[in-house]
Amino acid sequence: METSTSGLEPGLYIVAGPIGNLGDLSPRGAEILRLADVIAVEDTRVSARLLRHAGSERPMVPYHDHSAEGVRARLIERMASESVALLSDAGTPLISDPGYKLVRDARAAGRNITTLPGPSAAIAALTLSGLPTDRFLFMGFLPVKQKARADTLAEVVALRATLIFYESGPRLSESLAAMAEHLGDRDAAVSREISKTFEETRTGTLTELSARYADAPPKGEIVVIVGPPGEAPPASAEDADAALMEAMERLPVSKAAGEVAKKFGLDRRALYDRALELKG
Repeated sequence: METSTSGLEPGLYIVAGPIGNLGDLSPRGAEILRLADVIAVEDTRVSARLLRHAGSERPMVPYHDHSAEGVRARLIERMASESVALLSDAGTPLISDPGYKLVRDARAAGRNITTLPGPSAAIAALTLSGLPTDRFLFMGFLPVKQKARADTLAEVVALRATLIFYESGPRLSESLAAMAEHLGDRDAAVSREISKTFEETRTGTLTELSARYADAPPKGEIVVIVGPPGEAPPASAEDADAALMEAMERLPVSKAAGEVAKKFGLDRRALYDRALELKG
């Protein structure tokens, strides 16, 4: 197997960096940062501190949200004979940024791709929240504009999963209030400065947390965890009758009863008998 001048196999190395405490950089991640031919970073000033901690003197090149297409193409070209490490300002690269394009194009070009797992603020906050972890969805940052934010929340209001959001301090209270309005006043957790000196996690309902931060926006990196919706109230007889009448306009009685039974979690045979009554 061909190796680059660094001794590593040429290709892309996705390195998860710390989200706060430099000690969370894995030994394997530190080794790649010491050996890679070049390190693609969001901000050279931020990454320089981590490279010093890792004992790395390897050259850095900027690669971030606003990089030109040519920057990505040149990195892909270099991966043919050199080892290129990808490092974000904090945590795992590609989470809440468009770095996936570099991986996509590297794979299309047949380059070797290796990931070095490590810290992620989203997962760390989820473990701190005390909310269900069996099913969750990462939502990133909510849109700034009110309608776009409402539309985004409407897409997931019925999803029976814990939701993970990133947010900034100045927008936190307003975003929590919008979540309460469009998702319902669910249990939630706000974590900030994870693994740093002033790490903090606060729990409560969305409304309670919104009020808490209304006059005192917090500083630092913030993750909001929102619990899944509560159990839906059982369908009333009127709801079931209305659903049966609507379904029978489209389907035979048996299939209409089956559709409504599945929708409301009711007994299919009882619904079939009721459908016959309504039809008669």
